[in-house]
Amino acid sequence: MLSEKVINYCKSKNWWFEDIEEEYKEALVKLDIDLGSDFATFYLHAEDGPTFFSRRREIYQICWFMINTSDYLLGMKRTHVVLNLPEDYIPLDNFDGEFGFFYNKNTDEVFGLGLGQQMEDFFAGKLTSQWKSFNSFLEWYFELTDLSVTL
Repeated sequence: MLSEKVINYCKSKNWWFEDIEEEYKEALVKLDIDLGSDFATFYLHAEDGPTFFSRRREIYQICWFMINTSDYLLGMKRTHVVLNLPEDYIPLDNFDGEFGFFYNKNTDEVFGLGLGQQMEDFFAGKLTSQWKSFNSFLEWYFELTDLSVTL
């Protein structure tokens, strides 16, 4: 369940909406996202325009991008091909600076991946996720926790 920390933070920023847009549900279904997941709960209720900004990085409002741009799915497929990532990984940003955040829709983990050794370690199975859940990623991203993560 999405933590009260994340929900209250979004509410304090006026980013939390109780009503769910049907188009947003449809966007997540296209990505084969479990609508009961924390990922879905966040993206169905939280919005600050097309992106969220924290820790000097933007992450997408995935539903907004799915609906309002014609290239999110194409970009995601291109990312999978170029980086040779499994389709289970959903890019949360534009991989700016040769680094990006990726959500594994089957395990709920989030990885911060960069080119070079980090990507080699990922494919060799030596890299574990930096965040064991999407919720823990959000708490870190919005600086709602004292946990430090080395990227």
